[in-house]
Amino acid sequence: MANRIAVVTGAGSGIGRASALNLLKSDSGGPWDVVLVGRRKEMLEETAGMGPAGRTLVVPTDVSDPAAVDALFAQVKSKYGRCDMLFNNAGGNVPTTNFGDFTFDMWRRVLAVNLDGMFLCANAAFRMMKEQSPQGGRIINNGSISAHNPRPGSVAYTSSKHAVTGLTKSIALDGRQFDIVCGQIDIGNAATPMTARTTNGQLQPNGQMMVEPRMDVDHVGQQVAFMASLPLESNVQFVTIMATKMPWIGRG
Repeated sequence: MANRIAVVTGAGSGIGRASALNLLKSDSGGPWDVVLVGRRKEMLEETAGMGPAGRTLVVPTDVSDPAAVDALFAQVKSKYGRCDMLFNNAGGNVPTTNFGDFTFDMWRRVLAVNLDGMFLCANAAFRMMKEQSPQGGRIINNGSISAHNPRPGSVAYTSSKHAVTGLTKSIALDGRQFDIVCGQIDIGNAATPMTARTTNGQLQPNGQMMVEPRMDVDHVGQQVAFMASLPLESNVQFVTIMATKMPWIGRG
């Protein structure tokens, strides 16, 4: 059996790295070859070095650039001939800023990656999955706890993650006739470089700063690998994985 092909964006660190490494494990429903995508080549190569030799492809890509995303999937098609799974993980944020002080430039910086980039990668993967033989594949979108409840001062991030939920539902519906499935993983307080600053305290709705519990990022990677391992007749549509004692419902 030929290895299945997964594309993981934001694979240079954190959730993307943990997910890629779990896909490369023999017990994750594999075998998988994993295309490692992100902006920083050196970080992608570091991820590749943590996995088995010959099972990864490093493709530095700005997912907010349509031409770069087209080039990425052209390279995947040229090397492997197909794409069986996309973990649409790349994302970013700006510092906590009250809505009244939020600028359009800040808004666009977040939406360009968190929503435009999600659309571009999912759209390119969808087209490849539709055209390949055998037809079909799986797209997993990285949502967030913020797809449910906002944090203070996070209008762009929260809006982008609510929009990802609509994107997930639309892909899942439109993909049925082509055996393309789409699910979403909503993640809260994984211990990654992105959440490292919160170890000194996170702004709460009541205005106080509070250190919030975090969880091992490998637990997220395990969940992504499980979702990817399912046959296309089954789908985890939405799943939330979070640090057990972190604020969530009502952010309290």
